[in-house]
Amino acid sequence: MSSDLVLRTRDLGKAYRIWRRPEDRLKQFLFPRRRYYEDYWALEHVNLELRRGEAVGIIGRNGAGKSTLLQLAYGTLEPTSGSIEKYGRIAGMLELGAGFNPEFTGRENVLLSALAIGLDEAQIKERFSAIEEFAAIGDFMDIAVKTYSSGMYARLAFAIAAHVDADVLIVDEILSVGDIAFAQKCMRFIRTFRQRGTLLFVSHSPDAVMSLCDRAVWLDNGNVRAVGPAREICRDYVAVLEGTKDNASSFRIGGQRQVGLPQTEWRNLAAPPPGDVQVFAFDPDGPWHGRRGGSILDVRVLDAAGEPVRLPGAGDEVILEVHCEAQTELRGVIVGFFVRNRLGHAIFGDNTYLTYRESPICLVPGERFVARFRFRLPHLPDGEYVLNAALAEGTQEDHVQHHWLDQAVILNVRRSHIRSGLVGIPMLGIQVEKMTGAAISAADTAVMAE
Repeated sequence: MSSDLVLRTRDLGKAYRIWRRPEDRLKQFLFPRRRYYEDYWALEHVNLELRRGEAVGIIGRNGAGKSTLLQLAYGTLEPTSGSIEKYGRIAGMLELGAGFNPEFTGRENVLLSALAIGLDEAQIKERFSAIEEFAAIGDFMDIAVKTYSSGMYARLAFAIAAHVDADVLIVDEILSVGDIAFAQKCMRFIRTFRQRGTLLFVSHSPDAVMSLCDRAVWLDNGNVRAVGPAREICRDYVAVLEGTKDNASSFRIGGQRQVGLPQTEWRNLAAPPPGDVQVFAFDPDGPWHGRRGGSILDVRVLDAAGEPVRLPGAGDEVILEVHCEAQTELRGVIVGFFVRNRLGHAIFGDNTYLTYRESPICLVPGERFVARFRFRLPHLPDGEYVLNAALAEGTQEDHVQHHWLDQAVILNVRRSHIRSGLVGIPMLGIQVEKMTGAAISAADTAVMAE
């Protein structure tokens, strides 16, 4: 075994018995040699290796087997076939209630969960006050967890996982419940944990998987459909979801797919002025998906006067043009764009739907058109960004994707003054003023009057 291997599955499978009628359970008990049930295989033939320091995301539709795989890895389920090998202490923040006894109190579940993970009673007693403070559920710690809200379940599971010194952290969709403060607390802990441990993460958000994970595993109907770099797998997964939504046999995926963004293209170029955004040429061969009832022909960045610009400054007014052509009759055309960073975060973007909602754009085959977006460039941290452009038909809630083009334009930001956050606002002014004695007295008077 490799010394950095923390989890391995070999031909792992999990089946559940499906009983067509209630009396079939009794018949099975009385006549065990006969079969009165059907097997539903939630997982089949899963082979996966997780190594120390990795972050692996699990993506897939509802019912694909994601939560089943995590519960098998955590130990709350036993496999029907195959095997799973675990090396090191595993903590889990699983779907609500998984791993908890609903009849026991929160305090009793903390004890049982920590013992199952590998802590002894002395260690649990030493850490219990910190777990209780972290969970912040008050008197509910001594009430049966079956009375808990979804947010309280999540808080208790998170508090346990955060205080057991685990080697592997398993996180299910539990982060989708609870208030925003709890969600941010979870994400801060997960990002800190990533610096020392191994993460196995399930989310319905491809952005979250791309942000947190190095690799991704795509599950489809209980089978592994693809494994690879998180950005590449998530991109293909989203493309297939769009194709299924369209329910069209003509939906296609194409383009030259790359792992990450090209980094060598600009390294030998002269550094742009501070705060500038270097704009690279439109790439028609980037990864794309869609039905192709229409196509994006070009994407251009112009200055406020309508002239092409290669080095717009942060805060400058720019015009983004998306040139398109209809290959079929289109009704209710929507053109949009998104700018994403290297981790896949959607930084900003917009589309034409709301502007033309009352007078939808209709086109005939062969007709060309251009959508223009005028805005001020935000201040972005140093790094590489991609601008994705899209051509769709319908409404924001229900539409057919005709041409979604990833990496239509690459942007490179250098020497930005932004050091934290995803985006900075264009400041209109910053001032520090020393107050004189008279100004201080006036300010104090105003405070007392309030």
